Amino acid sequence: MRPALKAGLRPLWRDRDTLQIGVDPRRASALAGIGGASVVVSLLDGSRDAAEVERAARDHGVPGETTRRVLGLLASAGALDDFPAALNKSLPAPLRARLAPDLACVSLASGDGDGGARTYARRRAAAVRVYGAGRVGAFVATLLAASGVSRVSCRDSGPADYSDLSPGGLSRNDIGLPRGAAAARAIHQAAPETRLTEDPARQPDLAVLAGPPAPEEVTALLRARVPHLSVRADEAIGVVGPLVIPGYTACLRCADLARAGRDPAWPLILAQAAGPPRACDVVLAAGTAAAAARQALAFIDQAGSAPAALNGTLELVLPDWRWHRRTWLPHPACACGASGSDGQAQDLGGRASDTIACDRASGAGDAGVSPSERAGA
Repeated sequence: MRPALKAGLRPLWRDRDTLQIGVDPRRASALAGIGGASVVVSLLDGSRDAAEVERAARDHGVPGETTRRVLGLLASAGALDDFPAALNKSLPAPLRARLAPDLACVSLASGDGDGGARTYARRRAAAVRVYGAGRVGAFVATLLAASGVSRVSCRDSGPADYSDLSPGGLSRNDIGLPRGAAAARAIHQAAPETRLTEDPARQPDLAVLAGPPAPEEVTALLRARVPHLSVRADEAIGVVGPLVIPGYTACLRCADLARAGRDPAWPLILAQAAGPPRACDVVLAAGTAAAAARQALAFIDQAGSAPAALNGTLELVLPDWRWHRRTWLPHPACACGASGSDGQAQDLGGRASDTIACDRASGAGDAGVSPSERAGA
């Protein structure tokens, strides 16, 4: 092991003998009575293995037992990583510098001890296909590529127009181009190392449906057992989810059947609702895309609790700018088979619900019907 202080945590002195690691109380820990042993912390840059740290500290007058105790306390506090030397060596310097904040964030958020190496390896092995490359879809694609996802492709043959433009997505130079090709240019600008074409020998690990999905596309994804995430923003509302694991979690039709059970006119409304969004400003598009990318990465990373969009949707209704989660359970009348699946599906849904317990406590409803649905929208 090459012990290194987590890159996202700063060592800070509280007083002469107490060293705090990290600023925010939710991440920080403190070593009381450390005094002169603080030299151990200064040696934790990943350039030495544990024995070399102990020898270097001894040269500064710190006994080996004290060094081992400091290392043990830092490890138990989650402030220590096994420096990812192999990963850093494999990355070109510009890419290593660009991803350094991402790896530091991943390491802190997931609580891993490898500096984000395992998560990065999962992202480098992943392929994501995005359907729809307007304001939301193109931004999702660039965020995933910039986060280290190896292969990101976009399917959208419609011509880009001014309503598709947004920071992080399509630009004025893309007007008139097929949106899929324009999104590829945006991805390349954000992350030049990303592969933009699909591998014909494999299905994507995840599909992102940005906008009203075509029924034939959804059917094809279900038949191929490709996990897919729905995301849309219109009528000043952003919706992320559900994240569908075919045969295990609620699918898009499950949600539509549940809506139709409350509103018999829903199928007719849905049939007329296709088309590009008409009320989605750039900030709503960016916020919705960021939430969708976060859910996609949570699925790819598999680093703890299940994504909140499993068996649910995350919804942002302006103007309050607060996210709410709504549960959509597998519908018994749906042919997707999720309602009859084993305990794995229930476990996925349960863990997803656990991730939003704080939302419930703050009054953000879970399985309730929104006012618009009560009105039949």
